[in-house]
Formats: sequence, structure tokens, C-alpha cells
Amino acid sequence: MKFFLLFIIAMLISSIGFKKFVWFISLGYGFSVAGLGLALLVMFSHRMSPVPAVMAVLFIVYGCRLGGYLLIREMKSASYQATMKNDIKDGSTMKLLPKIIIWASCALLYCCEISPVFFRLANGAGSDVVGYIGMIIMALGILLEASADFIKNNYKKQHPKRFCDVSIFRLVRCPNYFGEVLTWTGVFISGLTILQGAFQWIAAIGGWVCIVYIMFGGARRLELRQNKNYGNDPEYQSYAKSVPILIPFLPLYSVAKYKWLVG
Repeated sequence: MKFFLLFIIAMLISSIGFKKFVWFISLGYGFSVAGLGLALLVMFSHRMSPVPAVMAVLFIVYGCRLGGYLLIREMKSASYQATMKNDIKDGSTMKLLPKIIIWASCALLYCCEISPVFFRLANGAGSDVVGYIGMIIMALGILLEASADFIKNNYKKQHPKRFCDVSIFRLVRCPNYFGEVLTWTGVFISGLTILQGAFQWIAAIGGWVCIVYIMFGGARRLELRQNKNYGNDPEYQSYAKSVPILIPFLPLYSVAKYKWLVG
């Protein structure tokens, strides 16, 4: 019943996607996670142990930071607006039923992503070593993603027509997406010792697998866009062939050919 309540909360917040289609997966995503974190703190305030308490707060920090960043970027960045117009479907020709299905699917995904923390609380589990490890990984992921967005945003202000290859972008070409993967991997790991029954495992695994898949799809979309913009630049060609696209030290330099990736 409480999981269903979380789903309703995510539905209400992500319904802003009916105002602008992409908001289902951008602003709706960030602010839904923040709202779910706040809901966990309220729903289980009477039995919070350190791990789920901190992780619920991290959901709020993560969601508000991401949602706020995306909102400011969309309002102030002309280049981002042009990119979204060219690369992302605006949903203007989509009928109502498919929109409702996407809306509900997104809300369910957001609930599944945070579900390991919810199930720790619902199962009455306290804090354990695995929970602390997951919490630390999650925090590092949030920090990495925020740092990557900050670095790239500042770099693009000074070099609007050049690809970003400074700081952590020398280690991996999509550090913000890697930070996202790290964040939700930490959340998933935190629940490994407390998940019970098929539903809990399916929800937790499903949420983690889906967000990792989406991040690889996002990396592919970015790679295709960069190939189009910088493909004739020898510096970019050297950079793309020597720096992993998503996972540091993993010699995977391109996902452009994998058309089944959608993000």
C-alpha cells in the first residue's frame, strides 16, 4: 500500500510532462526523486536508522539539484533549447493514451529506483555494512554528476563551439552519466541484504537495470551529436578513441552502432 502511495506521488509530480513532453524524463524525474525522498522521511519518521535516513535526504538533494539544474539550463541556454528541439521528440503529435502510458511508466521507474531504500524501511531492517557501502557509493555518484555538470557548463560558457575535455572529462567522456550510474548502483547495492520476496527483487533490479540502460542510451545520443558537430576535428577524433565513453578504465569507446540503446 505504501509503495502504491509512492507511485501516486511520483505520478503527481511527473505530471508536469503534460505541459512539456520532455519534462516527463527531465524535470519530472529530478523532482519526483526529491518528492519520494521527502515522502520516505515522513512515512517512516518513527523508525529511521542512519542509512535510510541519510539516503532519503540524498534523494532530496539529488532531485532538487538535478531538477533545478535542468530548469535553469532550459530557461537560459539557447544552445540547449536548440539541441532539445532537434534531438528530442516534443510529443506534440502523440495521442493522449501513449502519453499516459509513458507518464505511468516513468513514475513507476522512479519508484523502483528508490525502492531498495523503501524496502529497507518497510521491512524494518536497520543499518548494516552493505547499506553504508551503498550509501557512500550513492553520495560519490551524486557528487560526481554535479561536478561534471558544473565543469561542463562553465567550460561551454568559454568555449561554446568546442567539446569539453578538461578535468574529469579526461577520464571519461560522459562523467555526468557515469555519476548517475554510480548513484543508482549505490542505491541498489544498499538493498542487497534486506530485499525479500520476488516483488522486492524485481522492483529493485528492474529500476537499476532500466536506469543503467537509459544512461548508455543517453551516452549514445550524445556521441552521435558530437560526431555530427566535431567529427572532422582531429582533436576530437583522438579524444574519442582514447577516452572511454561512459565507464572509466573500461575500453568501450563507442556505442554509436548499438541502435537498440535508447536514452
